[in-house]
Amino acid sequence: MNVRRPSRLISTAALAGASTLGLLALSACGSSNAADGKSDGKLDVVASFYPMQYLAEEIGGDHVNVDTLTKPGVEPHDLELSPKQTVELGNADMILYLKDLQPAVDKAIDQSGVKTVVDAAGLTKLEKHGSSEDHEGHDHEGEDAHADEHAEDEHGHSHESEAGEDPHIWLDPVKYAEVANGVGDALAKADPDHAADYKKNTEALVGKLEALNKDFADGLKNTTTKTFITTHAAFGYLAERYGLDQEAISGLSPEAEPSPARIKELQETAEHDKVSTVFFETLASDKTAKTLAKDTGLKTDVLDPLEGITDKSKGADYLEVMQSNLTALKSALGAK
Repeated sequence: MNVRRPSRLISTAALAGASTLGLLALSACGSSNAADGKSDGKLDVVASFYPMQYLAEEIGGDHVNVDTLTKPGVEPHDLELSPKQTVELGNADMILYLKDLQPAVDKAIDQSGVKTVVDAAGLTKLEKHGSSEDHEGHDHEGEDAHADEHAEDEHGHSHESEAGEDPHIWLDPVKYAEVANGVGDALAKADPDHAADYKKNTEALVGKLEALNKDFADGLKNTTTKTFITTHAAFGYLAERYGLDQEAISGLSPEAEPSPARIKELQETAEHDKVSTVFFETLASDKTAKTLAKDTGLKTDVLDPLEGITDKSKGADYLEVMQSNLTALKSALGAK
């Protein structure tokens, strides 16, 4: 008996120790899961790039964890996903993206198996911009022989081969509001327990976008010129919305190189339409824009396509940068 009793005590202590270790292990697992957002009750949303991230954060509020595949400073069109990002994408509760803007993202989404996938392009109507058909429809008052040369040179433009629809819907506050409404509905369906909050947040954001639309409409109503020159054809929806004429150095892709004929045409357009400024952007090369401005004696300024927010952005979020864009356009176009 004296021999067995110590053995029994040791066994009991060991059991108690094992139980304590088990509890610590469970606690550690719980902490780890909370850190990665899997046990905090929130919806894990992966956004393809900043405009989608902004919608998810504004509408999702405290009920979502949002991560973006395109990190600050990365040009979205060029994005290549790491293996870690691919895994992250597959673990998402919801993916919010814009189809055909980032081929690597489209491919990864097709293979992800995620049930709730929201394509922003399906929440509004896409149109074609940056093509010869668009240029032929421009109505420059007092057009002269320059128009004939303009039409003839169109076929040499690098961006005229762009056959797809323009994806830059977020630069039109009205279309962006349409997408916001669709994202709100998708979040409510994916997480019905918080549907009322998603609806409230959507209405608040749409109200801000409606106010932004009014600011642009009022601010660009009376201008000396309606023509602006920019690095790539990202502002087609904005130009159409507010009666402006976008002339892009390259096409829908910022990497496209303009032909000599296109540069010559832009120089003539700048003189003919009294253009004062050549716009460049923060995430793409400004070399061609600055060279064109120097050769034509024009100023340069930033018109941000809002594909990402960095420390160079003129604002901390979508609304602030869009207001900076409005200020730049008003100055360049001679708003009265």
